[in-house]
Amino acid sequence: MARRTATPAPLPEDFTETIVDIDVSTEMQGSFLEYAYSVIYARALPDARDGLKPVQRRILFQMAEMGLRPDRAHVKSARVVGEVMGKLHPHGDASIYDTLVRLAQPFALRLPLVDGHGNFGSLDDGPAAPRYTEARQAPAALVMTTGLDEDVVDFVPNYDNKLMQPEVLPAAIPNLLVNGASGIAVGMATNMAPHNLVEVVAAARHLVAHPEATLEDLMRFVPGPDLPGGGKIIGLDGVRDAYRTGRGAFRTRATSRIENVTPRRKGVVVTELPSMVGPERVIEKIKEGVQAKKLTGITSVVDLTDRSHGLRLVIEVKTGFNPEAVLEQLYRYTPLEDAFNINNVALVDGQPRTLGLRELLVVWVEHRIDVVRRRSRFRLAKRQERLHLVEGLLVAILDIDEVIQVIRTSDDGDAARTRLRDVFDLSEAQAEYILELRLRRLTRFSRIELEKEQSQLAEEIAELEAVLADDALLRTMVSDEMAEVARLHGTPRRTILLDSAGGGGPVAASARTATPLEIEDTPCWALLSGTGLLARTSDDRPPARVGARHKHDVLRTVVPTTTRGEIGAVTSRGRLVRLPMLDLPGLPPTDGPPSLSGGVPVSEVLALLPGERVIALSSLDQGAPTLALGTASGVVKRVAPGDAPSNKDAWDVIALKDGDEVVGAGAATDADELVLISSEASLLHFSASSVRPQGRAAAGMAGMKLPEGQQVVFFGVTAPVPEGADEHEYAVVTVAGSRSALPGTQPGAVKTTPLAAYPGKGRATGGVRAHRFLKGEDTLLLAWVGLAPPRAVGSAGQPLELPPVDPRRDGSGVALPAPVHAIG
Repeated sequence: MARRTATPAPLPEDFTETIVDIDVSTEMQGSFLEYAYSVIYARALPDARDGLKPVQRRILFQMAEMGLRPDRAHVKSARVVGEVMGKLHPHGDASIYDTLVRLAQPFALRLPLVDGHGNFGSLDDGPAAPRYTEARQAPAALVMTTGLDEDVVDFVPNYDNKLMQPEVLPAAIPNLLVNGASGIAVGMATNMAPHNLVEVVAAARHLVAHPEATLEDLMRFVPGPDLPGGGKIIGLDGVRDAYRTGRGAFRTRATSRIENVTPRRKGVVVTELPSMVGPERVIEKIKEGVQAKKLTGITSVVDLTDRSHGLRLVIEVKTGFNPEAVLEQLYRYTPLEDAFNINNVALVDGQPRTLGLRELLVVWVEHRIDVVRRRSRFRLAKRQERLHLVEGLLVAILDIDEVIQVIRTSDDGDAARTRLRDVFDLSEAQAEYILELRLRRLTRFSRIELEKEQSQLAEEIAELEAVLADDALLRTMVSDEMAEVARLHGTPRRTILLDSAGGGGPVAASARTATPLEIEDTPCWALLSGTGLLARTSDDRPPARVGARHKHDVLRTVVPTTTRGEIGAVTSRGRLVRLPMLDLPGLPPTDGPPSLSGGVPVSEVLALLPGERVIALSSLDQGAPTLALGTASGVVKRVAPGDAPSNKDAWDVIALKDGDEVVGAGAATDADELVLISSEASLLHFSASSVRPQGRAAAGMAGMKLPEGQQVVFFGVTAPVPEGADEHEYAVVTVAGSRSALPGTQPGAVKTTPLAAYPGKGRATGGVRAHRFLKGEDTLLLAWVGLAPPRAVGSAGQPLELPPVDPRRDGSGVALPAPVHAIG
């Protein structure tokens, strides 16, 4: 097929060809400057007065024009976008909706200006389409636009010169400092941190009252940024540089703490993240760090964030790793610690400038003073105009018959207006207003109302004239309005400011590696408290010798071990449960008594059977002394704890009969003595050498002879007391009460006696009396034998005073103010 060629149309006879020579560099330079100016002025940089970019300002203005107040219903976001694009904004709908979304996001702005309804996105996900979301003005947006109808700002034409829009908003909120800003222009950019409204307003009010205030004066009110998501700001030197020069940097750090995420493992729980950092991004970086071997000691990351409890990111730490060191690794290699570079660039009088804190406050304060002055002038003119009409109306009402006669005898409206002006000496406006008068305004009540309105208008005019005439009164009014805005819209500070926390720069980053990642295997002591708390010390000092009184609780068992070692927990069912020391919280080192309130309950560390209790702790070392046990039925047994099976977490150390249970246990050598106290208040102690060690499957041997219906309430081990060593004396504490009372409800009567007052007897005998029962007492509620002085606590760990030592072994007790839970 032949190809057709188009025949060009002939040129007209008067056509003359003209070629203009243009220098490309000059044309490119001019065009680029125009483009750069357009981007800087009309798109990317905020105005320092209201802190808004043009598209943000147009959205808020158009929403105010549409009447989308906070007390009205939401409307579709697509409707707002369409109104802004059709009337004010010359660009596409995507940029308008993106801006609308950001104005509604509480994690992006410290004080949101749009109240969004629907999916407006999160730190990790984008928003829904504008046809699915709804919006209206937030309460803070009202004070940004209030007064636009009172000539407080200048209006400029829109893009097609058909409508008018405000050049700047009245902005009763220091929006640029409170919400910050970010934008990339041509050859420059801005990145401003959010601040707390209450603090900024306080600094602004100080500047209003003291125009000569220095930067140091203002920083007493504004110590640093206040990020929407909270967190921590590390290192304030960069913040001070930014407040002074407009440029600086600081580091933001997540809010985290070390918790027991499982009974046997610790973890890092993150509740606040750095500014504009989402949990999914953190999880992704952690996974990348673990795969690249940069992060070690992490087993899993779980995001438990919900609407009820807020952000909760749980990072589980492997057993044997130091959680604090793992957290330092996370700060170093993940967005849990991030940098924020401040670049305070904003438009001042149409020109981009880099501003410090004082300059930003000065611009906003001057803007507010100008707004209040223009508003006062507008209101003064309106009230003067109204007063002029009211005065003319009062003249007409005083002589209404003559007014009516003048109007009736006039040929037309113009003649009536002219005659009214001449007869009553009225102005054109007053005469026109009288002609428009309705007959119902001629009543006596209307005259009273007009006179009252006249008086009120005169007072308001005098107040406005005084404000305009006195700069001090004007500044006072501006300051009072600032205070009211802060009261209505201010919120407490969310971000914690720290001068330094080991994370400011390269030096600090390298110093963070000084914390050992894995916990060292150092000597320590395992502790079991009277209320069932487990813990370990941070050093090898015997805790029972430190101080005269523990801050919380009492010690039931103390076992020497190492931080990476294992011990056994003796239970009432006759089992020995393996307990790794890494599962126990380490108490902070102290020169005084250890605070056992930092311990963990037994139930959170050990898997116990129903009704099973932990009686004591025991060493599992091969060379450790034998473990002596005593049961409620009077059976005693010694077993070697070092014979523990290596492949089991729990095993039996005594074969118990039905209904029997272990009541006490302790390490015992042949030189030690075994002590048993029965419920009938009999005490028996004999040499441990009379009880030969047995295997784990053995049932033990008779230790104490018990009458029918009685049982052993205490079993313990005592070491030989050196001669003249009073500090090694053993004391016996017995608490008597009624068998019929509910357990834990009766205080009982307590007696403290030296153990030396009781003679020793042979194994399998009945012992000697240790407590004389009074009327209403028929059993021992509690008994204890240990190193003096004894300490007693209640069920909550509160200390209880014990009576002085009674040398009589068969004496009666002294009534207690509260029930005793444990003695140690």
